[in-house]
Amino acid sequence: MKKWTLALISLTLVTVLAACGSKPADNAAEPGGTTGGGGQETVTLKVGASPLPHAKILEHIKPALEKEGVNLEIVEFTDYVLPNTQVDSKEIDANFFQHKPYLDNQIKERKLDLESVIAVHVEPLGAYSKTIKSADELKDGSVVAIPNDPSNAGRALTLLSKNGVIKLNDETKLEATAKDIVENPKNLEFKEVEAAMLPRMLDELDLAVINTNYALEAGLDPTKDALFIEDKDNPYANLLVARPDNKDSDAIQKLAKALTSEDVKTFIEEEYKGAVIPAF
Repeated sequence: MKKWTLALISLTLVTVLAACGSKPADNAAEPGGTTGGGGQETVTLKVGASPLPHAKILEHIKPALEKEGVNLEIVEFTDYVLPNTQVDSKEIDANFFQHKPYLDNQIKERKLDLESVIAVHVEPLGAYSKTIKSADELKDGSVVAIPNDPSNAGRALTLLSKNGVIKLNDETKLEATAKDIVENPKNLEFKEVEAAMLPRMLDELDLAVINTNYALEAGLDPTKDALFIEDKDNPYANLLVARPDNKDSDAIQKLAKALTSEDVKTFIEEEYKGAVIPAF
């Protein structure tokens, strides 16, 4: 009996000593990040984006960023408010979906602490219709819908003015409103609608001015389906946006560099064929 007891004690002691002397795996994660097989710490970036084209562009650069030690986690949004409020509240690290006039308006209206990092591409705003093939076919009292946020509403009115549908007193004013219309020869009725809803309402409208990301999501081809469209020379380049406390971080700067690479320029040009235009 004593021999069995002694053997059991010895076996227990060997097991304990082995456990105390074991080492962590070479690829064990460090606090705040993970470590890959090459020993490089990986930082996770959560980036908010509209599904098209923004999230698709981000998906394209994920493999390259992984090699740089950045794990890109893409959070898709179908509205224009949450991507900014969630960056501000540190729920996500950055976003990629908006142009500077819209960003400036949101910072002012919602008191957000956000900053532009870099301009990536321009999405020309276009006018679409399922009932007419030319703006000349608009009838007296036709219903025209435009985005309801101030920067894109002004942008839409400017596009209509430049194409002779209406006339504004100043086509350079970024946040023009209906009050700035000095000529409306066909007595058009303007409806301001949430941008994401515009493609779904086309059947009910005579004309709608739609942001390219929502047009693409709805299966519209801006270069073929738009009655008329903005040219690339405008102040509406879409931006990578972050906070003052992280915009200069190594991970954000790697993301910015990847988004403005020759590879991304080629991807945008080949994938969207003029519907989206590189801004770098």
